Amino acid sequence: MKYRHLGKSGLLVSRVCLGTMTFATKDWGCDRDTALRLVRAFLGKGGNFIDTADMYSDGVAEQWLGEAIRGLPREDLVIATKCWFRRGKTPNAKGLSRKHVMEACEASLRRLGTDFIDLYQIHGPDPFTPVEETMRALDDLVRSGKARYVGCSNLYSWQIVKMNAAASAAGLSTFVSGQYMYSLLRRDVEREILPACDDQGMGLMCWSPLASGMLTGKYRGQKEPAPGSRVSVRAGIDVPRYWNEDSFRVVDETAAVAKEEGKTPSQVALAWLLGDRRVTSPILGVRTLEQLEDNCVAGDWDLPEAQRKRLSDRVPFRCGYPKEWMDVSFRGAFGDEEFPPRHAQRLP
Repeated sequence: MKYRHLGKSGLLVSRVCLGTMTFATKDWGCDRDTALRLVRAFLGKGGNFIDTADMYSDGVAEQWLGEAIRGLPREDLVIATKCWFRRGKTPNAKGLSRKHVMEACEASLRRLGTDFIDLYQIHGPDPFTPVEETMRALDDLVRSGKARYVGCSNLYSWQIVKMNAAASAAGLSTFVSGQYMYSLLRRDVEREILPACDDQGMGLMCWSPLASGMLTGKYRGQKEPAPGSRVSVRAGIDVPRYWNEDSFRVVDETAAVAKEEGKTPSQVALAWLLGDRRVTSPILGVRTLEQLEDNCVAGDWDLPEAQRKRLSDRVPFRCGYPKEWMDVSFRGAFGDEEFPPRHAQRLP
C-alpha cells in the first residue's frame, strides 16, 4: 500500500480509503460480521484510512467501525467522520451551529468508542450559520484534542475559500481535505472544486469513485438497471447521475484498457483518479471481501499515463467558461517570462 499526505498537512494516509456507507445499509449493504471482517482485512493490507459519518445507517456504521477497531493500536489508524445531516427531531439536531457541531462530535466519539477523531468533516454547507461560528467550533474541537484535523464535503469552491479565509483571519484551524463525488463518469470537480482544493492546500477524497458500480462494467449491455442492483435500488439518484450514452462509452473504454493492462475495470477506474496527485484517496464503498481485494490493488498500482489520457479523452470533459476564454486570451497577456515562477497558480 502506498501513502499520501492529506493536503498540506503532515498526516500520511493510505491512498485508498475504506468507506463505511455500506455498513448496515438495506438492500445494497453488508451485515455486521462482514463489516468487521472488511475493516480488519483492509488494515491487514496496509490501509490506515477509514471514513464514516454520523448519518450512515443512523449511526450504526460508526458503531460497527468502533467494534472493528476495538483493541487495535489507535495510533495506527486514521479515522474520519462527518456531521451536518439531521440527527433528531429537535430544531437544532442538524446543520453547522456550534451547538450541533459539538454535540454531534461527542455522539460520534461515543459510537466509535474512541477519545479522538483524526479527521472531522462538515458534510455540507449551512446557509444559516455564520461561517465564523462553524470554524470556531471546529477549531475548539481540535484544541481540545477531540479532533486532529478538520475537513469539508460537498461545498461550493467559493464556500471552501470563504470558510478557510475566515478561519485564517482568526487564527483557527483550516480545512486539510475536501470530500467530493469524483469519477471517470462525473468530473464536475475539475472545473472549480479541485483547483480550489489545490490552491488551499487540501487533499481530495473521492466518494462514489466507481459511480455506484457503473465503472465495474456490470451494467454493460443493459437497457435499464437489473432489478435488485444498487443503481436500481437508488434509481432516483443514480440513473440521472450516471445512466447515459456518454457514461457507457467511458465504461466500455475502461473495460478495454483493463483487458490490455491485465486488471479489472474497477482497478483501472480507481487508478485513473490517483493519476492526479491532487487526489489523496478514492473512498472504497465495498460490501464483500472480494470487492475489497479487487479495489485495494489500486493502492499500489499506477495506470500508465498514456492509458489515463486515453480514458480522459474518450468523452472530452469541457470546463466551459471561463476556461474557454482563458485558453484563447492567456497567451496574448502572458508569456514574457522564461518559466513560470514557483508561486504561479495552477489554473484548471
